[in-house]
Amino acid sequence: MGETIPIAVPRKGRPLESVLNRLSRRLDVAKLADEISSTLRHEKALTKGNLTPDEEDVYQRLAEYSTVSDPTAPEYTLVRDDRAGKPRRIVFDSVTLPVDGIDGVPNGTDVQLVGREEPFRALRTHEFALGFDSADLVLEEVVELRPEPLDRIADVNARIDPAESDVRVVTGLGDTVYHTLMATPAVASSGSALDRAFVESYDGPLCIEPRYERLVRAVLGTQTLEGIDFRYPENGREEEAAIAETGVGIYLTVTGSTARDHGLLLGEQLFPSETVLLETTPEVTETAEAVRAVLNGPDLETKLAVEP
Repeated sequence: MGETIPIAVPRKGRPLESVLNRLSRRLDVAKLADEISSTLRHEKALTKGNLTPDEEDVYQRLAEYSTVSDPTAPEYTLVRDDRAGKPRRIVFDSVTLPVDGIDGVPNGTDVQLVGREEPFRALRTHEFALGFDSADLVLEEVVELRPEPLDRIADVNARIDPAESDVRVVTGLGDTVYHTLMATPAVASSGSALDRAFVESYDGPLCIEPRYERLVRAVLGTQTLEGIDFRYPENGREEEAAIAETGVGIYLTVTGSTARDHGLLLGEQLFPSETVLLETTPEVTETAEAVRAVLNGPDLETKLAVEP
């Protein structure tokens, strides 16, 4: 009988899809991964009201998705969504996948993907040896704030106090979006580049999402932020609209088209936001290490590769 290595993963969204895409490339599970992603996209559309369900009873849909008689089938669960009315939303719960036949992995080894609302925190409490979550959460929770900026992902692990957390970043999955500096032409009219140096010389309001405040302090450094007054978007207000009203701000961008629609200029991409493979170092057994090697690899086009 082999060993089952549990891996904490997000319950929904882009990070979970990135994990499933990674497993599709490393294991022969493309059909299963697509099934899970399609199911969750469908349920998201229902929750947002973009689709009308054929079956109104969410519990009946849940029962149809989770075939408990088949131990290899994915299982789902319900959470309360944060949209108006707090609707119940079907999200990922778990699935077990064989990793037999891969060099270096002991025979009979399985991996069990286990959905968590915040996988990083489950690793912090030593529930899992391995997991996936957003790199942002690491910066928001455990990276030490210093006067100097954080320039490289290799510095992230170096800034985690061992007494604070045993979790370390292994690598990113390449699903990169960026925390980008942006400003109105009126604020950026001095002709200087819209970059970290601009922020250092700037005094005044800077609009960010409240959850990113500690991340911004870590990335830019506390010295750069002297003279900055953080402002936050009002509840339900589009972030780019709030930044346009404030004059300067930082928010996640993929193409930047929404920012431009609000008349904003895009500046420096301050830090990549990716889904990252994490490990709780004291919990990594030889088998978990072999599984980690399967999930990692030089084929990853990541901005978050950690130097050994």
